[in-house]
Amino acid sequence: MQMLASDHPTPQHAKLAIDAVLRVRERRPRIHCITNAVAQNFTANLLLAAGAIPSMTVAPDEIADFVGSADALLVNLGTFDRERREAVEIAVKQVVNAGRPWVLDPVFVDRSRPRAQFARTLMARSPTAIRLNAAEFAAVADVQAGEKTPERLALDRCCVVALSGAIDIVTDGARTAKIENGDPLMARVTAMGCAGTALVTAALAVETDRWVATLGALLAFAVAGEWAAARARGPGTLAIEILDALANLDRETLLTRARLS
Repeated sequence: MQMLASDHPTPQHAKLAIDAVLRVRERRPRIHCITNAVAQNFTANLLLAAGAIPSMTVAPDEIADFVGSADALLVNLGTFDRERREAVEIAVKQVVNAGRPWVLDPVFVDRSRPRAQFARTLMARSPTAIRLNAAEFAAVADVQAGEKTPERLALDRCCVVALSGAIDIVTDGARTAKIENGDPLMARVTAMGCAGTALVTAALAVETDRWVATLGALLAFAVAGEWAAARARGPGTLAIEILDALANLDRETLLTRARLS
């Protein structure tokens, strides 16, 4: 998809990004998720709410078959056991050889040196996008997340970098957008960020412009979080409300609510 020549988001960029994430409902891509044990159920439900078809096996003897029939792969390092590590090695090789998109979510690499080293190895294997927070960024990039460091990492790894925080940053090195939507209550639900990365994976399965896909997915996720928080009585009901919000988001709502810079 041809993009406008700009290194900041425009209304046209927002429309393209929104159309990309809404296309998940039409295409119903198969998304294989190697994710942490805590996140599996919520991630599967969020993908289903968005219109994707999730699978979750980590068994090394069948992972190649599942990834071979998937449209995109999520690799989340939140549970770093031997079985998942073996499954990741098989799955990434499969998806790279097939030329399909895959997303790395290097959860808690700031807490574990072996995990951080494994994440660096995976970053050298051409992920389409990497989503991480500031502490994780510092652990894998060996530099603090600053004004231009996400752009430099994106250029160095030829991927999209999505830096999560109070304001999310999405960059491919040439184009950068900041998403100001979202709600603090989202941080009080386990697996919320992991599920958001899964939505990025689904958008990448239906949109060839990886920056547009990542921006659209994280924007939709943040807007759904705002809508859900306004209706929720606390973190428990937020987890339910965000599924309903995501399933019912439409183009007009996203365009109206989007706060991009």
